[in-house]
Amino acid sequence: MLKYSQFAIAVVAALVLATGASVATAQNITEGFDDITTLPAAGWAEQNNSVPLGVQPYFQGNSSVFASQGGAANSYLGVNFNSGSGLSTISNWKIMPNRVLSNGDTLKFYTRTVDTPAYPDRLQVRMSLNGASTNVGSTATSVGDFTTLLLDINPTYSLSGYPNGWTQYSITLSGIGAPTSGRLAFRYFVENGGPSGANSDYIGIDTLAYTQAPEPAALALLGIGGLALIRRRR
Repeated sequence: MLKYSQFAIAVVAALVLATGASVATAQNITEGFDDITTLPAAGWAEQNNSVPLGVQPYFQGNSSVFASQGGAANSYLGVNFNSGSGLSTISNWKIMPNRVLSNGDTLKFYTRTVDTPAYPDRLQVRMSLNGASTNVGSTATSVGDFTTLLLDINPTYSLSGYPNGWTQYSITLSGIGAPTSGRLAFRYFVENGGPSGANSDYIGIDTLAYTQAPEPAALALLGIGGLALIRRRR
């Protein structure tokens, strides 16, 4: 009778783990930016709070500036100094789809600037735990619900501080507590930027992967199932 109980525990654990993996897979995001016109339908949002406001939103990569990290030569997300106009504080947001965010989730992406930078660039990654909110405030310095800074590339505006070749960055979420509905966002944030500024040029973002961590309960049940099978073998 004991061996059947152990077998049942192992089966249940495997089923729970499979269910957890299925949910996690549904939460994952893989994006190569082959066609950025499809992003809104996939849950992405955008807001440009640059002051003064420029004429250029996020755009399909320009292969004549540099080619993508992977895929077609223009298959990356581009943003540049024309986010603002004149001498401006650039704050141009690209907001990822709503997900249940948990400790251990990872965001990986590649980014770069031009081959020979003459104007420093900067990029932030921020997090909101306020559900599907896309509130980033209404000024160039506001962040709205995206109060948690996860990554800040080149905050000191060094000419060598932003990679001029495709470089992967990896972020592991922490400090969330219980799994919470929220969003991650890219913020092209450049002070003293725009066409007349000393900073801001052109950056690309490519080959993005957001991966949800396995549920702790599923891992625990897997452990129970594994112990049951070991005991059965003995």
